[in-house]
Amino acid sequence: MGNYRIITDSTADLTPELIQELDVQVIPLCYMMGGRVYHNIPGGGEMTEQAFYAKLRAGTMSTTTQVNSEEFLHVFTPLLEGGEDVLYIAFSSGLSGTCQSAVLARNELKKRFPNRRLEVFDSRCASMGEGLLVWHAAKLRQQGKSLEEVLAWLKENVLRLCHWFTVDDLNHLKRGGRVSTATALVGTMLGIKPVLHVDDEGHLIPVSKVRGRRQSLDSLVKHMQETAIDPAGQMVFISHGDCLEDARYVEEQVRQRLGVQEVRVGYIGPVIGAHSGPGTVALFFLGKER
Repeated sequence: MGNYRIITDSTADLTPELIQELDVQVIPLCYMMGGRVYHNIPGGGEMTEQAFYAKLRAGTMSTTTQVNSEEFLHVFTPLLEGGEDVLYIAFSSGLSGTCQSAVLARNELKKRFPNRRLEVFDSRCASMGEGLLVWHAAKLRQQGKSLEEVLAWLKENVLRLCHWFTVDDLNHLKRGGRVSTATALVGTMLGIKPVLHVDDEGHLIPVSKVRGRRQSLDSLVKHMQETAIDPAGQMVFISHGDCLEDARYVEEQVRQRLGVQEVRVGYIGPVIGAHSGPGTVALFFLGKER
C-alpha cells in the first residue's frame, strides 16, 4: 500500500469503528464549555456526544479554539522521523484556520525532512463530508494506490463531495453569524427550517427555507436525487446532532427513493456541533457538483 499515513482531524466526525476500519489517524481538536477545554475525541472521550448536546439544550454555550502549528509539528514529526510519508486531509479552510496551521507546520518540516513527503490537502468539507472524503482516500490506499494517486483523486473529486444540512434551532446559526437575529426570531415563530450546503470554497451557505421539520429532511433527499452520481453504487454518510431518529428517516428515504445500499450514520461532534446545534441533520454523497 505504500509507506504513508493518512491523517485527518476530529471535525471529520468519523466513528471509532470507521477509524479502525480505515486505519487512519485522527487529531482531536478542542472546544470550550463551562470554563473547561475539552478534546473532541471520536466516540466521546472526555464528554460523550449525548452529554454535550444535553448541555447545549440546557443553555450552556460552547466555543471552539484554533489549533496551532506546534500541535501539527508534534503529530507529524515522529512519523517523518520513522520513515513514513503523510497525507493530511484538513478541515475546510473556509470554516477554520486549521488547514493554514498545518501548512505552516508542513513548510517547516519540509526543510528538516527533504526526503520525506508531507502533503496537506484542504478538504473544503465539514463533518462527515470531510469524513467521506477521508473514507474514499483510505479505500484507495487499501487498494494499493500511492500517495500521489490518492492525492490526484482528491483534487479531481473534492468539488463533487456534496453536503446538505438542515438545523432545528436557528439560534445557533444566529450566534455563528449565519443568519440574522430577525431571521432567527421570525423563522423560529413560523417553524421555518433552513437548508444549507457547503460551497466550492468550503463555506457554509444557506440555500433555501422550508416550513416544518419533515419537509426540511425531505429537501436533503431531493437535493441528492437531483445531483448524485450512481447513488445505488456509492457510500453515503449521514451525521446528526443528537437526533438519531431523524437521521434514520433520511437513511430510509435515500435507500427507498435512490436505491442506496451503503450508509453510515454518526454524530456531529462537539467542534461542529457547537456551531450547528442540536437537531442538525446532514447528508453527504458524491454528485455531479456541489
